[in-house]
Amino acid sequence: MRRNLIRKLCLVFGPRLPRIWLILLCPVSVVVLIVLSSSSSSSFDSATVTVKPDVYVNYRRLKDQAVNDYLDLTSLSVGVGKLKEIKVCGREREHYVPCYNVSANLLSGLKYGEEFDRHCEISRGEPYCLVRPPKDYKTPLTWPVGRDVIWNENVKITKDQFLSSGSMTKRLMLMEENQISFHSDDGVKDYAHQVAEMIGLRNDVEFYKAGVRMVLDVGCGFGSFGAHLLSLKLMTVCMAAYELTGSQVQISLERGLPAIIGNFNSRQLPFPYLSYDMVHCAECGILWDDKDGLLLIEADRILKPGGYFVLHGSSISTKKGSMASPIEEFARKICWTFVAQQEETFIWQKNIDPHCYLSSIQGVIPPCRDEREDIPSYYQPLASCVGGTTSKRWIPIQNRSSRIQQDEFYEDFESSLSALRNYWSLLTPLIFSDHPKRPGDEDPLPPYNMIRNVMDMNARYGGLNAAFLEEGKAVWVMNVVPIRARNTLPVIFDQGFAGVLHDWCEPFPTYPRTYDMLHANGLLSYLISERCSISNLLLEMDRILRPEGWVVLSDDVVSIEKARSIATQIRWEARVIDLENGASQVRGSTLDIFGKDIFVDKKKFEVEPKHLQDV
Repeated sequence: MRRNLIRKLCLVFGPRLPRIWLILLCPVSVVVLIVLSSSSSSSFDSATVTVKPDVYVNYRRLKDQAVNDYLDLTSLSVGVGKLKEIKVCGREREHYVPCYNVSANLLSGLKYGEEFDRHCEISRGEPYCLVRPPKDYKTPLTWPVGRDVIWNENVKITKDQFLSSGSMTKRLMLMEENQISFHSDDGVKDYAHQVAEMIGLRNDVEFYKAGVRMVLDVGCGFGSFGAHLLSLKLMTVCMAAYELTGSQVQISLERGLPAIIGNFNSRQLPFPYLSYDMVHCAECGILWDDKDGLLLIEADRILKPGGYFVLHGSSISTKKGSMASPIEEFARKICWTFVAQQEETFIWQKNIDPHCYLSSIQGVIPPCRDEREDIPSYYQPLASCVGGTTSKRWIPIQNRSSRIQQDEFYEDFESSLSALRNYWSLLTPLIFSDHPKRPGDEDPLPPYNMIRNVMDMNARYGGLNAAFLEEGKAVWVMNVVPIRARNTLPVIFDQGFAGVLHDWCEPFPTYPRTYDMLHANGLLSYLISERCSISNLLLEMDRILRPEGWVVLSDDVVSIEKARSIATQIRWEARVIDLENGASQVRGSTLDIFGKDIFVDKKKFEVEPKHLQDV
């Protein structure tokens, strides 16, 4: 233990540390907690304590004591060389999403709708910078209030866009002077009830029992339908195309609802075969019969056997007997059964028999050959064949069990559960030191209401997500599986968790300031081995993380120290904890908890280094 600790301290303080320092610092036992206050460019706070829950009760006192005993780490080497100057983006990038540049895509020759897709390869040379919040950005309101009320300045939507929206949106939204309110509407509940009845259920409460647990809401508006389904314990993910202003995804995430940028256009979605129990499209603007039916084949690819495709919209003929449309005709070719129609709502069901695709019925789309489930479908061209028919996961949603058999999953869950308890005990006093309870406020279960969503950036089997559920935490998790890691995303979806494939050498498809906490176990060392930029990764994490959000990194000492040296430049406050003896951590690993400051206040800009003042 002592040898590893000395090794870590040498990395923090540099290789030429005086012996007297080692004599003073070696007796430290289980934990090293270093508090780095990045609000000043000349000094940092540090404290050394032993991890016990009651240590953090008086966190402010510890921090004040650390100021008196601080070590000026800025004069010491961190062993990673001189860092490049990190620039702050201009105001025009307050809502910036990389890889979506239509003008650049058109200039590169993309057309036929491909110019609206995500193309990181075209903007790869673009320098990363620190995306600042809008001038009047405010911390989101705590749940459940924050699900129904958001601040105007936190999202990019104009009054003209609001006034030009449809009648349903106007009825559900109210734009006030500095807030947007989302009202509960009986029309949404009635619509969900109608869909349930159309598939043979008594009401929408029976969705879960009938096997409908995962819903992809395409073109979700501002998330009202998804918010209702979430209240019924259905994991509903909003997916919509990138929008410069008035974004459905940005507003849904600001409400704390699951959402991601994506589109049925020219490439496969970053989801595995057989992911969702229902694909829902209400006036989503997609021409499903376009591209010779390739868009419907993609919907079929991610839909589980027995799953439902729900289409609602006034643009579809509602006249009885007029369903002989290109959509219905192509639905038969992919073995979908037409279930019901009520007014403007149509429902099809995916066949539960994979042999249907091998039948001699004229025109049936054949199954894909030589498909491998371990190879991820990451923005591949749309396929003209039906996928997943030979998968072991071809199980009708009505017969599905949520039990997972892999031993690796249970190992991931047990270690994540132990780690989560450690994180929560550490975060609770830190959050409440920044947000003390007001007189008369109820005492919530901390940090309940402070953290609404979490991105697990290296999710493995979804163990952290399962641990959150086990502990009864009121958050949802976006489980991200790196594309070069083992493809465990099917296991994550089979548990009813939201997830996505992603290449962390590239930016993530979301808007700035959309997650309350980022968690990454082993991601830094993995990316270093892949020769990806850690600086770019941390700048991307800063873009994704909302001000006053939290980052929890668990990795080897070299990777943590490299990240921490960069973190001080982007105004993250760091607490470093050695968890060598922790039951949930690999021997010799280090945990780093970062808190992100709000830096929109003018006074805070005045104490920044010159390159921040000049922006």
